[in-house]
Amino acid sequence: MAAELSSPPPGSADESEAPKLAELLQSGWRLLEAVEGSYEPAGSEPLQQQVKLGLAKLEQATRMASELDLFSRNEELEELASADLKYLLLPALLGALTLKQVNPSKRLEHVQNAQVYFLDFLKRCKEYNIAKFELPKMESSSEPAAEESERTPVLTSLHPNMVAMATHRQSKIERFNQRKEAESRLASMREMAESGTADEEQIREYYLLHLRRWINISLDELESLKQEVEILKGREGMQQLALSSRGARRTRPPMKPFILTRDAAQAKVLGAGYPSLPTMTVDEWYDQQRMHCALPDQGIPRGGDVESTREEEEQAKEEKQDDDEAVLKARAWDDWKDDHRRGYGNRKNMG
Repeated sequence: MAAELSSPPPGSADESEAPKLAELLQSGWRLLEAVEGSYEPAGSEPLQQQVKLGLAKLEQATRMASELDLFSRNEELEELASADLKYLLLPALLGALTLKQVNPSKRLEHVQNAQVYFLDFLKRCKEYNIAKFELPKMESSSEPAAEESERTPVLTSLHPNMVAMATHRQSKIERFNQRKEAESRLASMREMAESGTADEEQIREYYLLHLRRWINISLDELESLKQEVEILKGREGMQQLALSSRGARRTRPPMKPFILTRDAAQAKVLGAGYPSLPTMTVDEWYDQQRMHCALPDQGIPRGGDVESTREEEEQAKEEKQDDDEAVLKARAWDDWKDDHRRGYGNRKNMG
């Protein structure tokens, strides 16, 4: 028997003005269809206002349906009134509208809320045996199901992923075909059901088709949302790691502008012309850099480079000796040229 669908208790002053459960469901459902069929950008203000309004109406309808206790786990599908079947769609419609919200900072929250809605809808449909399907596992698992491995032990031992992939692909194809068939039948029955000319059996079939269509939609959505959650959680982990590493870096305080001079006397002269800029000598600058640990090694050789430093010093001494010998030889040649004119000692061309 269909429940009374008014929001306030009997005798309330606002009973005639309060929206009914059926009106809230229908309004929220139409807003979802309007958002899905809109050509406006997903983040546009008018579209997001429709999403918020639709969520508010469906959430209110969910609270009212919960207060009325329309569904019970002890009931069978045949015991449900045809007019009440459509209220089983509330979690699925809420999940679809939740995903239409555009807010990058809250995307993970929206995705996880949508998962809860879709899973709740599938559990209710499973309890009433509306369609044959397996509830998806929320935790990630790359291993094939146990029942599949028991059915085909030889194939799974040779190709552990092939059977799971083939089964998954076949189930997606079946869901796609079932969804298309349901949508085709719904299109032919929609006008009759919404105009009020359909009888109870036709109304029951109409909403059962909607439920089976949304079962397939929910299964596909949960599959894609599971992957999106993993990506979003990985992205959050990378952002937190980047923030922690950035905060751990040592930041050296910035140095004030100054005029570099050779000695204190020059600092006094240049300082008189630039009173706004402080001056310092080279020694003062060197001491400041050493205090901030800005000097590379301050000329002190490392322990492992002592031997190479000695070799470099010896090589420098040898090069210096060679340079001194070259200078002495050049000087001796210049003195010899001063005392002997060009061609001295050449006797071959004499007459």
